[in-house]
Amino acid sequence: MPLPPDDFNPPAGAALQLEPGLRRILAPNPSPMTYRGTNTYLLGTRDLAVIDPGPADPVHLDAILAALEPGQRISHIIVTHSHLDHSPLASDLSARTGAPVLAFGGPQAGRSKVMSDLAASGMAGGGEGIDMGFQPDQTVADGAIIQGDGWQLDVIHTPGHLGNHIALGWHDACFTADHVMGWASSLVSPPDGDLTDFMASCRQLQKHNWRVFHPGHGAPIKDPGARLDWLITHRLSRETAILQALSTGPATARALAEQIYTDTPPALLPAAERNVLAHLIDLMGKNLTAPQTDLSAASIFYRVE
Repeated sequence: MPLPPDDFNPPAGAALQLEPGLRRILAPNPSPMTYRGTNTYLLGTRDLAVIDPGPADPVHLDAILAALEPGQRISHIIVTHSHLDHSPLASDLSARTGAPVLAFGGPQAGRSKVMSDLAASGMAGGGEGIDMGFQPDQTVADGAIIQGDGWQLDVIHTPGHLGNHIALGWHDACFTADHVMGWASSLVSPPDGDLTDFMASCRQLQKHNWRVFHPGHGAPIKDPGARLDWLITHRLSRETAILQALSTGPATARALAEQIYTDTPPALLPAAERNVLAHLIDLMGKNLTAPQTDLSAASIFYRVE
Protein backbone atom coordinates (compact mmCIF):
# COMPACT_ATOMS: atom_id res chain seq x y z
CA MET A 1 0.00 0.00 0.00
CA PRO A 2 1.16 3.60 -0.40
CA LEU A 3 3.36 4.92 2.35
CA PRO A 4 1.54 7.21 4.80
CA PRO A 5 2.27 10.93 4.75
CA ASP A 6 5.70 11.47 6.28
CA ASP A 7 7.34 14.31 8.13
CA PHE A 8 9.99 14.75 5.44
CA ASN A 9 10.52 18.48 5.30
CA PRO A 10 14.24 19.25 5.72
CA PRO A 11 15.49 22.80 5.19
CA ALA A 12 16.53 23.43 1.61
CA GLY A 13 20.24 23.97 1.17
CA ALA A 14 21.38 22.19 4.34
CA ALA A 15 23.80 19.26 3.97
CA LEU A 16 22.34 16.63 6.30
CA GLN A 17 24.20 13.40 7.05
CA LEU A 18 22.17 10.26 6.33
CA GLU A 19 24.84 7.68 7.15
CA PRO A 20 28.64 7.64 7.27
CA GLY A 21 30.00 9.03 4.02
CA LEU A 22 26.62 10.19 2.71
CA ARG A 23 24.92 13.59 2.92
CA ARG A 24 21.81 14.97 1.24
CA ILE A 25 21.00 18.53 0.19
CA LEU A 26 17.40 19.39 -0.69
CA ALA A 27 17.02 21.71 -3.70
CA PRO A 28 14.57 24.61 -3.34
CA ASN A 29 12.19 23.39 -6.08
CA PRO A 30 9.06 22.00 -4.39
CA SER A 31 6.08 21.28 -6.64
CA PRO A 32 3.30 18.71 -7.15
CA MET A 33 5.75 16.75 -9.34
CA THR A 34 8.86 17.07 -7.13
CA TYR A 35 7.38 16.92 -3.60
CA ARG A 36 9.64 18.95 -1.26
CA GLY A 37 12.27 19.27 -3.99
CA THR A 38 15.07 17.31 -5.62
CA ASN A 39 17.46 15.35 -3.41
CA THR A 40 21.13 15.99 -4.23
CA TYR A 41 23.49 13.47 -2.65
CA LEU A 42 27.13 13.94 -1.65
CA LEU A 43 28.95 10.62 -1.42
CA GLY A 44 32.43 10.21 0.07
CA THR A 45 34.67 11.79 2.68
CA ARG A 46 37.48 13.37 0.64
CA ASP A 47 36.89 13.17 -3.11
CA LEU A 48 33.12 13.38 -3.44
CA ALA A 49 30.54 12.22 -5.95
CA VAL A 50 27.57 14.53 -6.40
CA ILE A 51 24.52 12.53 -7.46
CA ASP A 52 21.84 14.59 -9.23
CA PRO A 53 22.97 18.22 -8.90
CA GLY A 54 19.40 19.31 -9.59
CA PRO A 55 17.73 22.23 -11.37
CA ALA A 56 19.53 25.26 -12.78
CA ASP A 57 19.45 27.27 -9.57
CA PRO A 58 22.43 29.38 -8.45
CA VAL A 59 21.28 29.18 -4.83
CA HIS A 60 21.45 25.39 -4.93
CA LEU A 61 24.83 25.53 -6.66
CA ASP A 62 26.14 27.69 -3.83
CA ALA A 63 24.68 25.26 -1.27
CA ILE A 64 26.49 22.31 -2.86
CA LEU A 65 29.81 24.15 -2.93
CA ALA A 66 29.32 25.44 0.62
CA ALA A 67 28.91 21.84 1.83
CA LEU A 68 32.52 21.04 0.96
CA GLU A 69 34.56 20.66 4.11
CA PRO A 70 38.31 21.38 4.39
CA GLY A 71 40.27 18.90 2.27
CA GLN A 72 37.22 17.87 0.22
CA ARG A 73 36.64 18.31 -3.50
CA ILE A 74 34.06 17.12 -6.00
CA SER A 75 35.60 14.48 -8.27
CA HIS A 76 32.48 13.07 -10.00
CA ILE A 77 29.09 14.49 -10.98
CA ILE A 78 26.60 11.70 -11.70
CA VAL A 79 23.20 12.37 -13.27
CA THR A 80 20.58 9.64 -12.94
CA HIS A 81 18.40 11.02 -15.76
CA SER A 82 17.91 14.18 -17.76
CA HIS A 83 14.74 15.70 -16.36
CA LEU A 84 14.83 19.42 -15.66
CA ASP A 85 14.75 18.89 -11.90
CA HIS A 86 17.82 16.61 -11.90
CA SER A 87 20.39 17.44 -14.58
CA PRO A 88 20.65 21.14 -15.61
CA LEU A 89 22.94 22.21 -12.77
CA ALA A 90 25.52 19.58 -13.76
CA SER A 91 27.24 21.79 -16.35
CA ASP A 92 27.59 24.76 -13.98
CA LEU A 93 28.86 22.54 -11.18
CA SER A 94 31.36 20.96 -13.55
CA ALA A 95 32.55 24.37 -14.67
CA ARG A 96 33.11 25.42 -11.06
CA THR A 97 34.83 22.22 -9.93
CA GLY A 98 36.41 20.63 -13.00
CA ALA A 99 34.64 17.34 -12.23
CA PRO A 100 33.32 15.35 -15.21
CA VAL A 101 29.61 14.66 -15.68
CA LEU A 102 28.66 10.97 -15.94
CA ALA A 103 25.32 9.59 -17.12
CA PHE A 104 23.82 6.84 -19.25
CA GLY A 105 23.56 9.25 -22.18
CA GLY A 106 21.70 12.20 -23.61
CA PRO A 107 17.94 12.85 -23.46
CA GLN A 108 17.00 10.20 -26.02
CA ALA A 109 19.42 7.47 -24.91
CA GLY A 110 17.71 4.24 -23.90
CA ARG A 111 14.37 5.18 -25.44
CA SER A 112 12.39 2.14 -26.60
CA LYS A 113 11.42 1.70 -30.26
CA VAL A 114 7.71 2.23 -29.67
CA MET A 115 8.43 5.49 -27.85
CA SER A 116 10.95 6.57 -30.49
CA ASP A 117 8.25 6.03 -33.12
CA LEU A 118 5.76 8.05 -31.06
CA ALA A 119 8.21 10.92 -30.69
CA ALA A 120 8.98 10.81 -34.43
CA SER A 121 5.26 11.13 -35.13
CA GLY A 122 5.27 14.47 -33.30
CA MET A 123 4.02 13.49 -29.86
CA ALA A 124 5.49 15.79 -27.24
CA GLY A 125 6.51 14.75 -23.75
CA GLY A 126 4.68 15.62 -20.58
CA GLY A 127 5.46 15.85 -16.90
CA GLU A 128 8.68 17.18 -15.47
CA GLY A 129 10.25 18.33 -18.73
CA ILE A 130 13.34 17.05 -20.53
CA ASP A 131 16.73 18.76 -20.33
CA MET A 132 17.19 18.64 -24.09
CA GLY A 133 20.65 20.18 -23.97
CA PHE A 134 22.07 17.63 -21.56
CA GLN A 135 25.13 15.68 -22.68
CA PRO A 136 27.45 13.92 -20.24
CA ASP A 137 31.22 14.05 -20.47
CA GLN A 138 31.33 10.30 -19.94
CA THR A 139 28.63 7.68 -20.57
CA VAL A 140 28.16 4.71 -18.26
CA ALA A 141 26.40 1.52 -19.32
CA ASP A 142 24.37 -0.99 -17.34
CA GLY A 143 26.76 -3.01 -15.17
CA ALA A 144 29.47 -0.35 -15.15
CA ILE A 145 31.32 0.47 -11.94
CA ILE A 146 32.05 4.07 -10.98
CA GLN A 147 34.91 4.24 -8.49
CA GLY A 148 36.10 7.11 -6.37
CA ASP A 149 38.14 7.76 -3.27
CA GLY A 150 36.79 5.19 -0.81
CA TRP A 151 33.47 4.60 -2.59
CA GLN A 152 32.11 2.53 -5.47
CA LEU A 153 28.80 2.71 -7.33
CA ASP A 154 27.28 -0.03 -9.48
CA VAL A 155 25.31 1.30 -12.45
CA ILE A 156 21.89 -0.29 -13.02
CA HIS A 157 20.06 0.88 -16.13
CA THR A 158 16.45 1.36 -15.04
CA PRO A 159 14.50 2.77 -18.01
CA GLY A 160 10.80 3.40 -17.59
CA HIS A 161 10.45 6.82 -16.02
CA LEU A 162 12.90 7.96 -18.71
CA GLY A 163 14.97 5.94 -21.17
CA ASN A 164 18.32 7.15 -19.82
CA HIS A 165 17.40 6.57 -16.16
CA ILE A 166 19.92 4.75 -13.97
CA ALA A 167 19.95 3.60 -10.37
CA LEU A 168 23.20 3.39 -8.43
CA GLY A 169 24.01 0.57 -6.04
CA TRP A 170 26.23 1.46 -3.06
CA HIS A 171 26.88 -1.65 -0.97
CA ASP A 172 23.36 -2.62 0.19
CA ALA A 173 21.92 0.85 -0.45
CA CYS A 174 20.61 2.08 -3.78
CA PHE A 175 20.08 5.57 -5.18
CA THR A 176 16.83 4.99 -7.07
CA ALA A 177 16.23 8.55 -8.29
CA ASP A 178 12.68 8.75 -9.71
CA HIS A 179 12.19 5.05 -10.37
CA VAL A 180 11.27 4.21 -6.78
CA MET A 181 10.09 6.91 -4.38
CA GLY A 182 8.19 6.69 -1.14
CA TRP A 183 5.91 9.72 -1.44
CA ALA A 184 4.36 8.72 -4.78
CA SER A 185 4.56 6.20 -7.58
CA SER A 186 6.84 7.18 -10.45
CA LEU A 187 5.41 9.11 -13.39
CA VAL A 188 5.60 7.20 -16.67
CA SER A 189 4.79 9.65 -19.46
CA PRO A 190 5.07 8.63 -23.14
CA PRO A 191 6.99 9.18 -25.34
CA ASP A 192 9.70 9.70 -22.70
CA GLY A 193 8.48 7.03 -20.30
CA ASP A 194 7.75 3.40 -21.13
CA LEU A 195 5.72 1.23 -18.75
CA THR A 196 6.96 -2.05 -20.20
CA ASP A 197 10.50 -0.91 -19.43
CA PHE A 198 9.43 0.40 -16.02
CA MET A 199 8.06 -2.96 -14.91
CA ALA A 200 11.16 -4.77 -16.16
CA SER A 201 13.34 -2.32 -14.22
CA CYS A 202 11.34 -2.94 -11.04
CA ARG A 203 11.97 -6.65 -11.40
CA GLN A 204 15.63 -6.01 -12.06
CA LEU A 205 15.89 -4.13 -8.76
CA GLN A 206 14.08 -7.00 -7.03
CA LYS A 207 17.06 -9.26 -7.72
CA HIS A 208 19.06 -7.52 -4.98
CA ASN A 209 18.64 -7.63 -1.21
CA TRP A 210 18.65 -3.89 -0.56
CA ARG A 211 18.75 -2.37 2.92
CA VAL A 212 17.56 1.12 1.95
CA PHE A 213 16.62 3.19 -1.10
CA HIS A 214 17.70 6.83 -1.33
CA PRO A 215 15.22 8.33 -3.82
CA GLY A 216 15.31 11.45 -5.95
CA HIS A 217 12.50 12.98 -3.93
CA GLY A 218 11.33 12.35 -0.39
CA ALA A 219 12.62 10.38 2.56
CA PRO A 220 14.75 7.21 2.52
CA ILE A 221 12.76 4.04 1.91
CA LYS A 222 13.51 1.66 4.78
CA ASP A 223 11.77 -1.43 3.33
CA PRO A 224 12.83 -1.51 -0.33
CA GLY A 225 11.45 -4.95 -1.05
CA ALA A 226 7.97 -4.06 0.17
CA ARG A 227 8.00 -0.83 -1.82
CA LEU A 228 8.94 -2.63 -5.03
CA ASP A 229 6.22 -5.20 -4.41
CA TRP A 230 3.72 -2.38 -3.94
CA LEU A 231 4.80 -0.58 -7.12
CA ILE A 232 4.38 -3.72 -9.21
CA THR A 233 1.03 -4.60 -7.61
CA HIS A 234 -0.16 -1.00 -8.01
CA ARG A 235 0.62 -1.01 -11.72
CA LEU A 236 -1.05 -4.39 -12.22
CA SER A 237 -4.16 -3.12 -10.45
CA ARG A 238 -4.25 -0.10 -12.79
CA GLU A 239 -3.95 -2.47 -15.73
CA THR A 240 -6.93 -4.47 -14.45
CA ALA A 241 -8.98 -1.29 -13.96
CA ILE A 242 -8.22 -0.10 -17.50
CA LEU A 243 -9.17 -3.43 -19.04
CA GLN A 244 -12.40 -3.49 -17.02
CA ALA A 245 -13.26 0.03 -18.15
CA LEU A 246 -12.59 -0.87 -21.78
CA SER A 247 -14.97 -3.82 -21.45
CA THR A 248 -17.82 -1.31 -21.56
CA GLY A 249 -16.59 0.25 -24.80
CA PRO A 250 -13.69 2.07 -26.48
CA ALA A 251 -12.25 5.17 -24.80
CA THR A 252 -9.38 7.63 -24.88
CA ALA A 253 -6.67 7.78 -22.23
CA ARG A 254 -8.20 11.03 -20.98
CA ALA A 255 -11.64 9.48 -20.50
CA LEU A 256 -10.15 6.46 -18.77
CA ALA A 257 -8.10 8.66 -16.43
CA GLU A 258 -11.18 10.64 -15.42
CA GLN A 259 -13.02 7.38 -14.75
CA ILE A 260 -10.24 5.62 -12.83
CA TYR A 261 -8.34 8.41 -11.01
CA THR A 262 -11.37 9.70 -9.13
CA ASP A 263 -9.37 11.01 -6.15
CA THR A 264 -6.71 12.80 -8.22
CA PRO A 265 -6.57 16.61 -7.95
CA PRO A 266 -7.43 18.32 -11.25
CA ALA A 267 -3.90 19.74 -11.55
CA LEU A 268 -2.50 16.20 -11.67
CA LEU A 269 -5.06 14.77 -14.10
CA PRO A 270 -2.81 15.35 -17.16
CA ALA A 271 -0.13 13.24 -15.47
CA ALA A 272 -2.73 10.57 -14.74
CA GLU A 273 -3.76 10.64 -18.40
CA ARG A 274 -0.15 10.03 -19.44
CA ASN A 275 0.08 7.14 -16.99
CA VAL A 276 -3.04 5.61 -18.52
CA LEU A 277 -1.60 6.07 -22.00
CA ALA A 278 1.56 4.30 -20.85
CA HIS A 279 -0.58 1.39 -19.65
CA LEU A 280 -2.53 1.27 -22.91
CA ILE A 281 0.70 1.08 -24.92
CA ASP A 282 2.04 -1.62 -22.61
CA LEU A 283 -1.23 -3.54 -23.08
CA MET A 284 -0.84 -3.15 -26.85
CA GLY A 285 2.45 -5.02 -26.54
CA LYS A 286 0.56 -7.81 -24.76
CA ASN A 287 -2.11 -7.84 -27.51
CA LEU A 288 -4.80 -6.85 -25.01
CA THR A 289 -5.64 -3.38 -26.40
CA ALA A 290 -5.36 -1.59 -29.73
CA PRO A 291 -6.02 1.93 -31.04
CA GLN A 292 -8.78 2.43 -33.60
CA THR A 293 -6.40 4.48 -35.76
CA ASP A 294 -2.69 5.33 -35.69
CA LEU A 295 -1.25 5.50 -32.19
CA SER A 296 -1.30 8.97 -30.62
CA ALA A 297 -2.11 10.64 -27.31
CA ALA A 298 -5.68 11.16 -28.51
CA SER A 299 -6.22 7.62 -29.80
CA ILE A 300 -9.42 5.79 -28.98
CA PHE A 301 -8.49 2.36 -27.64
CA TYR A 302 -10.54 -0.80 -27.57
CA ARG A 303 -10.05 -4.06 -25.75
CA VAL A 304 -8.79 -6.99 -27.80
CA GLU A 305 -10.79 -10.08 -26.92
